[in-house]
Amino acid sequence: MKDKILVVEDEKDTRFILEKLLTRNNYEVVTAINGEDALEVLKTFSPKVILADWTMPVLDGLALCNILKSDEKYKGIYFIILTARSSLKDRIMGLDIGADDFLVKPVENQELLARIRSGVRIYNLQNELKNAEHNKAVIEMACTIGHKINNPLSSLVLSLKTIENELSEEEKVKLSEELKTINESVDRINKFVQQLIYLQNPQLIDYVDENRMIKTD
Repeated sequence: MKDKILVVEDEKDTRFILEKLLTRNNYEVVTAINGEDALEVLKTFSPKVILADWTMPVLDGLALCNILKSDEKYKGIYFIILTARSSLKDRIMGLDIGADDFLVKPVENQELLARIRSGVRIYNLQNELKNAEHNKAVIEMACTIGHKINNPLSSLVLSLKTIENELSEEEKVKLSEELKTINESVDRINKFVQQLIYLQNPQLIDYVDENRMIKTD
């Protein structure tokens, strides 16, 4: 699967050149003419890197960067600012807003491609770290729930055995179906508890509507 790049540039020729360069280098590229247009694109397109010009009408690259870096959904996207501004003050301003990289026009093609490759690597590493932390949290939660269920389940099993021992043979025969159902249910709960306690590789599967659940078998 190709890595996705969003190019935000109001100048038509520059936008065309960037799109062709990135497409030739095996990226999936979508373009936007300004920051406002980019926000619409992001509703259906999930890039790893955004390459945005600083100076654009309607919503410039710096304002777009500020919006995205303030949003949990988009803050992980690697954001590169392109600009003709070369002063240290401007660079600091861009980085303070949250830009991940800053390139001064005109940009040499190989340098641009190298910065994008670096951005893709950083994006991938951040996602791997996030997934690892998420899996760790899921395992800890599952283990906690498993132990919380296991304690009352043990009491239930002991109580059930006590009741069965106190029943006469006639009563056991009369309640055999009910006792069988209870014991089978207890066994299923116990099996589920053990799966939670020893969960190693949690996987989420679709459940109802937009809800998901942990796959345990």
